[in-house]
Amino acid sequence: MLGMATPAVSQEMTIGHSIESLLEFAKSRNPEYAAMLAEVDAAVERVTPAGALPDPRFRMELRDITRYGDQNPTLSPSRVGSTRYLLSQDIPWFGKRDLKREMAELEVDSARGRAWGTWSEIAARIKTSYAQWYYVRSNERLTREILQLMQRLERIAQVRYSSGLAALQDVIRAQVEQTKLRSELVALQTEQHHLHTRLNALLGRPAEAALAAPEKLRPLPAPARLEFTVLAERVRARNPLLASELSKLKAAEKGRELAYKNRYPDFTIGAGPIQYQSAIKEWELMVEMNIPFQQSSRRALERESEALLSAARARREASTNQLIADLAENLAGIDGARRTEALASGDLLPEAELTYKAALAGYENGKLDFATLLDAQRQIRQARQEQIRAQSEGQARLAEVERILGEDL
Repeated sequence: MLGMATPAVSQEMTIGHSIESLLEFAKSRNPEYAAMLAEVDAAVERVTPAGALPDPRFRMELRDITRYGDQNPTLSPSRVGSTRYLLSQDIPWFGKRDLKREMAELEVDSARGRAWGTWSEIAARIKTSYAQWYYVRSNERLTREILQLMQRLERIAQVRYSSGLAALQDVIRAQVEQTKLRSELVALQTEQHHLHTRLNALLGRPAEAALAAPEKLRPLPAPARLEFTVLAERVRARNPLLASELSKLKAAEKGRELAYKNRYPDFTIGAGPIQYQSAIKEWELMVEMNIPFQQSSRRALERESEALLSAARARREASTNQLIADLAENLAGIDGARRTEALASGDLLPEAELTYKAALAGYENGKLDFATLLDAQRQIRQARQEQIRAQSEGQARLAEVERILGEDL
């Protein structure tokens, strides 16, 4: 048994090296998404009963159970005066059943839209958390590299101090910088733990379950694929929230039609025999209908259906406007992150590295002080942090765009 369980466990432990592995795992294991899919199944099962006829009713009447007072009361059909049997069926006005069935079908579409919207939200949170995890781990590696650099600078300062070429303060400042870096490492490790548990929660796994370290981020789409006008049309056509709102709007229209059809009566038809002692001697047919007499209550229900329809229209319009605004904001964020990364990689980082090399040579030659060397080292770190921060920001913005679209780019 242990040998059979090991492959599954090892497979779970390997997820995390890419965002695709996390999304694939979460789609089959996330409990929130599973709950929404169960709601879709429940909505599907409501369609058939919504358009079905009500159950027929059977009625039996024992008449004159004392036979004009000649006998004690009895419940035997062969000993009472007569027994009436009636099988009846309620029949709604024409079109009401179709409207109820169509409303149930639209609720299925709405439930599917909500389920897909839930998955889009979950996927966006996973993508954002993964990008943050990648940033924190990259920042940790950078901090460790800078710590090693500071240790080398401390050794250089000690050599110069031993030779009488530098003050003891340079050595102390290098040690202080190392202490700060170690403190930052503790904070980064704590943040990684938070992101680790957050991802496991989204995956439907125990909080401390192992995850592979993130290896790379997805490349950002080319600017040509991020044209606002084209994506805005895709949002209007494919966004799961808008699809759900559209189904609710159509259901509200059907509800209004049903409210107006309630002006017409529903019918009940029935048929059955009448038994006298042990013989069936009569048959009867029955037609019954309700009288739509309470017009004030029906008009109130009609006004309610009109108000619900107006609310559905307004809600969908508001959702559309908000999603389009969010799309524009996140597309601008992707463009800003792309340009920031380009500046950091192409300008800031090379300039900071040249400045550091010049400062290091100047310090070793006694032409620059240790504070200038530390500033040059900080510039390198800031440039590389800006680079990975821009990458993480671009991924978070991309995740939001894909959430709004309801699909990957």
